[in-house]
Amino acid sequence: MDVTIRDAVEADAETLGSIVDLPADALRNVVHDRTVRIAVTEGTDPGPNADVAATDTPDTADDADEDDPERAGSIRGFVAFDVRDGTVHVTQLAGDESVAERLLAEPIRFAVNEGFAVEYVVARSDADAEAAARAAGFESVGSGPRFDGEPTTRFRFRPESD
Repeated sequence: MDVTIRDAVEADAETLGSIVDLPADALRNVVHDRTVRIAVTEGTDPGPNADVAATDTPDTADDADEDDPERAGSIRGFVAFDVRDGTVHVTQLAGDESVAERLLAEPIRFAVNEGFAVEYVVARSDADAEAAARAAGFESVGSGPRFDGEPTTRFRFRPESD
């Protein structure tokens, strides 16, 4: 499946929330507080400015919002990350294995440019996320914290030194 990666915008929050079964308000906060990149199917995504297109009028602008099935159907996954203490932390990842691997390239690219490592904690039951992390070059560095009682594995990506 061909996907493109773009920045998430507030209008994407409803769809992102449905992907990870969280309230849209929680995902709006994530979009505002972290770097969030989404994978969209090529040719079907109306883009982050669809709700303010030049042809919209005040009466029709709301018709192109996050409830648009064309927009909702085009998002295949997302990654959220932030930086703390010189490390890029992947805080959320959603999508099948191939999409998740593509999305992990986003925090890796940022980390390599800044000379940071990347950390990602994965629930042991999330086989797609674990496989994507390994395929993207992450190494298991031991157990992570429990999330809702579920064991996790801590993964780390270290950029190669020159």
